[in-house]
Amino acid sequence: MTAPSLCLVTDRRRLAGRDDGFDVARDRLVAVIARAVCAGVDLIQIRERDLEARALARLVEDAIAVARPAGARVVVNDRLDVALACGASGVHLRGDSISPRAARTLAPSGFLIGRSVHGVAEAEQVAGDVDYLIAGTVFATPSKPEGHPLMGLDGLAAVVRAVEVPVLAIGGITIERLPKVAATGAAGIAGIGLFLEDASPAVRLWFDSTRSASLH
Repeated sequence: MTAPSLCLVTDRRRLAGRDDGFDVARDRLVAVIARAVCAGVDLIQIRERDLEARALARLVEDAIAVARPAGARVVVNDRLDVALACGASGVHLRGDSISPRAARTLAPSGFLIGRSVHGVAEAEQVAGDVDYLIAGTVFATPSKPEGHPLMGLDGLAAVVRAVEVPVLAIGGITIERLPKVAATGAAGIAGIGLFLEDASPAVRLWFDSTRSASLH
């Protein structure tokens, strides 16, 4: 199974005004997803924790409709039931989700299972049961409260060295930081703001940075 390298993590609330309803926010998010996959983003993580199952399923189905024709995969954050019901490519698990091993017993062959981790010990514990890890928080980011523990580049590099599965970096990833993230050996990046507008510059620079890192 091909590992993901560029992951758009969704947050529809960044795209909607205060008075906009779910339909408006969903439509704007689906448009962002369409642009991102056309630019080369290959994994969409639907992370909309406040949505009840029916609304979440509708969003997942809309995301699949635009992502799959472009060769991108859609995974659902935490909700294995919704991912399976909608025919998503996989699920992305949090620390308090069902365990990756248990999820594997319920999922069909080829189903993508990812997990968020925050350090080496946690990564080593679950690496044998997942297809990829998302490690962070690497840098400070507006999506996390002030004082949230940061992994930093050294922590990210340590996770990469500790496991054999692909590791994607998340948290405060900006265009300017991409070369330093690539130098850690990370297999990819995950983010919200990085891909919300035009994802093309980040996609191009990431692959340029990984090629450069592999030559050193």
